[in-house]
Amino acid sequence: MDVLSDAVAAMRTGRPHSSRRDRYAPWGMRFEASDGAGFHVVLRGSGWVIPAEGEPVALGPGDVVFLAHGRGHALASGLDVPVAEMRLRADGTWPQPPSPARESAPPDAVLLCGAYLLDRARAHPLLTELPEVVHLPARVGAHRSLRAAVELLGTELEEPQPGSDTIVGSLLDTLLLYILRAWWLDGRHDSGHPTGWAAALADPAIAAALHAVHADPARPWTVEELGTRAGLSRAAFARRFATLVGRPPLTYVTWWRMITAGRLLREEDIPLRLVAQRTGYTSEFAFAKAFRREYGVAPGTYRKRAS
Repeated sequence: MDVLSDAVAAMRTGRPHSSRRDRYAPWGMRFEASDGAGFHVVLRGSGWVIPAEGEPVALGPGDVVFLAHGRGHALASGLDVPVAEMRLRADGTWPQPPSPARESAPPDAVLLCGAYLLDRARAHPLLTELPEVVHLPARVGAHRSLRAAVELLGTELEEPQPGSDTIVGSLLDTLLLYILRAWWLDGRHDSGHPTGWAAALADPAIAAALHAVHADPARPWTVEELGTRAGLSRAAFARRFATLVGRPPLTYVTWWRMITAGRLLREEDIPLRLVAQRTGYTSEFAFAKAFRREYGVAPGTYRKRAS
C-alpha cells in the first residue's frame, strides 16, 4: 500500500458507520469528544460546523468537512441555535437526533454524516498534522472522485439494497482516503509551498524512500540504501528526510515496523514469529523486546487486549 493508505490503515479500528439525516430548521446537534474522527457532507441546504477549538465554518450545498482529532464539535442551522447533546453508544455509533415530523414539507437540510474509530496512541503524523476542521468547499469540477463516492454512499444509505452493508463499509473507507487526498492536493495547489508531511509526500526523493519503507518494512534498510532510492547522497538524504518527516530515517523505519506489528497483532491471527519476520526481526525474542519498549506490554498481551 502507499503511504497515505498505510497511515489510515494503521489507525483504523472497528467498523466505520454513517447515516443520512433530514433536518428541519432550526436544528442543532453537539457531538462529544471521542476517539473517532467524523465527517459531514451537506447534500442539501446549509449549516455551520462549530469546532471545539477555532472559528465556526459556514457550510453550503456539496461542502465536505472532516474533523480528525475527536475533540467534539457542533453542527447546526445557525450559530445561535440550541443543540441536542449526542453521546457515543457502546457500539461506536451516534444516535439519530430527534427531528420534528414534517411529512408534507421537504427538509431544510439533508446531511450525510459518518465516523471512524481510531487508535490515537500510535497516530501517524500525516493525520495528526491535519487542521481542526478540514473544509472542502463544493467547486465545479473539483474532486470528482470524492463527489462520486459521496453520491454512491448517499444512494446506498437512502435506498438500501442486498449487499449494502458491505458496500457502505467499503465506500466509507474510500471516502476517507478521498477526503485526505483532496486536502493534500488543495494544500499543494493553493499555497504552492506545502509543509510538514504534505511536503514530504510532495518531495519526489523523500516520497520514494517512504514508499520503499512502507512497501517492505522487513527489509534491513540502511540510510545509504534509502538515499540511493531517493537519488541523493547519504548525508543529503538524511538531512532532508529528518527535516521533512520529523525524525531520522532509521528511527522512522523502526517506528513504522512497530506500527505495522500492532496492526498485524490486532487484525491477523498469525504466530508471533511471523509477525516478527514481517517487521524485520530475525528472532521472536528481539521482536518482543522492541515491541515491549514501544508499547509497554508484550506482544501476546497486546493481542489479547485488542481482541
